[in-house]
This record gives sequence, structure tokens and C-alpha cells, in this order.
Amino acid sequence: MSADLPSPVPVSPGVPPAERLLNLVIALVNTSVSMTKQQIRRGVAGYGDAPTVEAFERMFERDKDTLRSLGVPVVTVDAGGHSDDVGYRIDNDAYALPPVDLTPAELGVLALAAQLWGDKSLRTDSSRAMTKLRAAGPAQVEVDALAGLAPRVRAVGDAYGPLLEAVTERREVRFRYRAASTGVLAERRVEPWRIAARGGGWYLVGRDVDRAAPRVFRLSRIEGRVRVGARAAAFEIPAHVDVDAVLGAAGQVRTAVLAVVPERASAVRARAVAVPEGVPEGVPEGMPEGVAPGEVPEGRDVVAVPFTSVTTLAEELAGYADAVVVLAPGELRGEVVRLLEAAARLDAVEVPRG
Repeated sequence: MSADLPSPVPVSPGVPPAERLLNLVIALVNTSVSMTKQQIRRGVAGYGDAPTVEAFERMFERDKDTLRSLGVPVVTVDAGGHSDDVGYRIDNDAYALPPVDLTPAELGVLALAAQLWGDKSLRTDSSRAMTKLRAAGPAQVEVDALAGLAPRVRAVGDAYGPLLEAVTERREVRFRYRAASTGVLAERRVEPWRIAARGGGWYLVGRDVDRAAPRVFRLSRIEGRVRVGARAAAFEIPAHVDVDAVLGAAGQVRTAVLAVVPERASAVRARAVAVPEGVPEGVPEGMPEGVAPGEVPEGRDVVAVPFTSVTTLAEELAGYADAVVVLAPGELRGEVVRLLEAAARLDAVEVPRG
């Protein structure tokens, strides 16, 4: 052992791993040439806790791999002699951040965005990023730039991570989704396009593969595990996805006009509202504009029901079979017909005996 090694640094027993890693980074950044393992064990707080040489070796190798996986460029310096002379240092040129020049307003916007991440899965990363940015510029300037604003978004949940990965890599996903109004739990197969936060909640915007149409899914209604497809670049995301328009349409209250068999579909009738006015001449009283007289089956009641989700209401109405006929809008009618046709195909499948 070399005689010029520094004397051991007294440390408290049980230095936390994160603190030990930070100590190692500080030591390797500030070393003039490099540090050998012996110097690290004697001079870096936390490594003196290792009871044996073997335990120190395992601890150091694990920490070195951890730092490299985090992007810290730990390089090996081989002096060309005995293995004990091999040293380690951090490549400061590769490790140093380029100059960061943010105005107080820009830093304020970043600080405001970081406050959105109340979920533990992203809070740590955003806090670390803001600490580094504040260290590179004037302290606390962002507080005055956007004083009084404190946005909050509810916890993302377990679905966010897999869905974000699927959006980035364009992988199809499958998940079980519970409809808001009916509570029905069904499997959905989706090509995810975007994830967006609106009104304190998170939403997935994408193409429902089975329905061949764009749909919006609230992440809090996804139950169980999100299964991500194995094939990357499995679909193309439209060049211009107007998230605001899609989410706005999903939350917009519209009116469905239905022809219902008397004394049937009581749950639908309970939500009925007045049939829209402004009926053009030639259409029977009580029929909204755009509905032809011949479309109303004889002996049925005309019922108007408010709704926000085509998919949710279509699933409910399809359960009534021919007791409810959708007169308007056409989008809702087409979705109900599609569901009924799919059910008819299932009935036609021959089940093998035995």
C-alpha cells in the first residue's frame, strides 16, 4: 500500500447508498488525475463501512455501474503497472452541462410545469431537473414571474408509464376499461396517439381498433395492467392530432333521439329531456330537425336523451336490442348497429360439441 494515501475519514456507520454515491461523484470529479480503489476506500465517506475487502469490491463495482447507468462518465485510468494502480475518475468534459441561459419567465414556466407532477413516479425526476436549472441561474427568479399560480393534476396511476412508452414507440395497447355511465368493464384495443391532462385528470387519445374510430379514455377508468404490444412502429400517428378538439368533443353534451317501445328501457326514459324545438315543416310534431318521418317505427315513443360519449351510450342502447332504435345522431346509430352486428356474428358461430 502506498505511503502517500490520505488518512481514513471518520464516518458514521451506515451511510445511506445515495449519500455514498454522491460522495463518490464529488471525489472523482475533484481528483487531479485519478483515484485507486484503495484511495476510494480510505478517502470516500461510506466505503470504510465495508467489513472486508471483498465487500468493498462488491459495493464499489455496484456503485460504479449505477453511476454509469445514470449517465455519469466514470472512466478507468490504467497506469500500466500493477492492478492496484488502476484508477478511476469522471470525465468532466463529458459530464459538464452546456451553458444554460434561461430568462426568469422561461425558468418560471418550467417551475410551473414541474408542479404538475404530483405523482411519485415523476415527482423525483422533475425536482432533480429544477434543482440543476436553479443552480445554473439566478435563484428564486421564477417565483416572481408566475406568482400565485399553483396547478395540480391528480395522480397518474400505473397506466401512465406503459401508455407513454406505447405512444413513444407506436405500440398497440390492450386494457380493461370501465365505462363512466354504465359501469360496464370491457377490453379495449387501442393505437395510442397522445396523453393529455384536462380538468384535473389524464386522458388517452387514440384510435380504437375494434371500433375503427378515434376515442378518448380517462386513465383513472383503466383497470388492471396495460398490455403493450411487442411490435414497435405498428401504426402511424396522424400528423395533426387536435387534442383539444377531441377532448372537447368527448366532453360536449349532445342529444340522442330514440324511438323506444312503450314501457321498455326505463333507465333510458328516466334520463329523458325535452325533444329539441325548431322542427321544420313536414316533420311530425316532436321530431327534431334532420329526422325523416319514415324513420320512426310505428307505435314507438320518441325520447331525447343527453350524452357525452358515443361509445358509452351505444353500449347501453345495444343491450336493449330492437326495443330501442336510434334516430339521431348518425354517429351513434352507426355504433349501435355495429355492436348489434358483432353480437349477431357471435350467435352464428358454431360451438363444437364435447
